[in-house]
Amino acid sequence: MIRVLLADDQLLVRAGFRALLDAQRDIEVAGEAADGEEAVRLVRELSPDVVLMDIRMPRLDGLAATRRITGDERLNGVKVVMLTTFELDEYVFEAIRSGASGFLVKDTEPEELLRAVRAVVEGDALLSPGVTRRLIAEFAARSKAPTEAADLGELTEREREVMALVGIGLSNDEIARRLVVSPLTAKTHVSRTMVKLGARDRAQLVVLAYESGLVRPGWLG
Repeated sequence: MIRVLLADDQLLVRAGFRALLDAQRDIEVAGEAADGEEAVRLVRELSPDVVLMDIRMPRLDGLAATRRITGDERLNGVKVVMLTTFELDEYVFEAIRSGASGFLVKDTEPEELLRAVRAVVEGDALLSPGVTRRLIAEFAARSKAPTEAADLGELTEREREVMALVGIGLSNDEIARRLVVSPLTAKTHVSRTMVKLGARDRAQLVVLAYESGLVRPGWLG
């Protein structure tokens, strides 16, 4: 059973998400929070698998709350998916850099929300469909210049190539087609790259691809 915490200051939004999630056989809502402070407290208390976190909330916003959660070693297994009203929310890329596993716009289709919850539990990054590459380019352009934050010396040439493709927003299936390999092989390369770099998940791998200079804004393949 996948346990989800809902963090949003709008009661109707939480109620809608709860109704959808609780109707699934493999998902249950473990709790609800109306602000960032309450979200952090409940995450520590309930240890959910996934937090659906609104970016804009009172007392403590979703970005600060995410930093507290992902910065706590005791909560390593908790995945945070940011919720935003606007596709180009200025905080989204910073949220992913802070440890969020991805984000969704609030008006996403129900099926996509369910897929998102299940995907992040499996370790995949999640970005709203149809805007992934545009968003990555937009926020990478706003991010700081390459800092060589990631040491890519341990990566093979193929792993560097795969990391670059992850960085421009390609899925495992798209990477497999680009490199003419099987999806399983592509997934294995991505997983090994994350392990070598100590990346929390695929979203963090995207950030490292930009911060190391391996990928630059506008490189959409």
